[in-house]
Amino acid sequence: MEPATPRLGWCCQFIPPDGDAETARRMNPGTVTVAALSRLGGARAVEKLVEVLGRNLQALHLQLAEVARHPPYRRLLRVNSGLLPVYTHAVGRPIYAETAVRELVEKGLEHAGRKAREAGIRIGLHPDQFCVLNSANPATLENAVAELEYHADILRLMGMAGGWHPLGAHVNIHGGGRGEGIAGFRRGLARLSEDARGLVTVENDETSFGLDDLLPLADAVPIVLDLHHHWVRSEGEYLRPDDPRVATVAASWRGVRPLAHISVSREDLLADWPDDRLPDFAALASKGLKARDLRAHSRRMWNHAVNRLVAEHLAWADFEVEAKAKNLAVEDLERDALLAGALPATAGGAVRQAP
Repeated sequence: MEPATPRLGWCCQFIPPDGDAETARRMNPGTVTVAALSRLGGARAVEKLVEVLGRNLQALHLQLAEVARHPPYRRLLRVNSGLLPVYTHAVGRPIYAETAVRELVEKGLEHAGRKAREAGIRIGLHPDQFCVLNSANPATLENAVAELEYHADILRLMGMAGGWHPLGAHVNIHGGGRGEGIAGFRRGLARLSEDARGLVTVENDETSFGLDDLLPLADAVPIVLDLHHHWVRSEGEYLRPDDPRVATVAASWRGVRPLAHISVSREDLLADWPDDRLPDFAALASKGLKARDLRAHSRRMWNHAVNRLVAEHLAWADFEVEAKAKNLAVEDLERDALLAGALPATAGGAVRQAP
């Protein structure tokens, strides 16, 4: 990826600007549970999974088409981790080994990867919080390894695995529990295949591993800087691009353009806070708001001052927007970043309609 090319992106689910329920259904993946497949059994279970997979792969193609409608600086997408349901479970594994299912997945993901590469769309994934790579519990660790290999399989089939974060591809996780610490994370990392190790990234959080806790991992894995998590964990510090820790984070990517995360505290909790001033943690805490309240993500990127801060950071990193309104929240950030001159105005206006 070109170091100077900034990107903004949304995560997993598409929100139709007009609220159309049918568009939302078409453009977002569905699922099927282990229990449901177990009840069906045999050919019916295969048929059901094929039905869900067909819908999910089509939704991925539609999401990629939507991202490709926008200027190059909007071409970043976090793919939903539930794309291939029950992939790692004992009930699902034999079904995915069926020729028809395997071919459906391989062809669908190959096509999606080709589309992403042609449009210059950076792809990422983010397993859920139960993926704990430094767990002392053998079963939890085995599940984490299987989950990360599953995510690596998705990117492998999309043609985005092999080497160090090809085309900026990444599978992002949290540090895990404090008990086994950084040493435990390194041990878990060593359990992964070469492809998976070349895709894993780790982000700071508000509870177990803040940014300073993760910096010792900069020699082993890229660090994803989450500005909102850091603000909560530090009780109010806004990291600036010239902070020495930012340089360490950037260097951890080893020449690949870094990725960062952003969100802001919920609108309803900060209803009286001016949208043109950075939220002040101490002032908000004095009104009775707790860290657990402030860490919850907003619906939109409503705070212009936070957006301007992100605009400064776009000089070195791409940003996934973790607000609940997904693609709609990216538009809020986009407007402020354009006004700040952090995005190329000549790229033209983003297309708003859904396919």
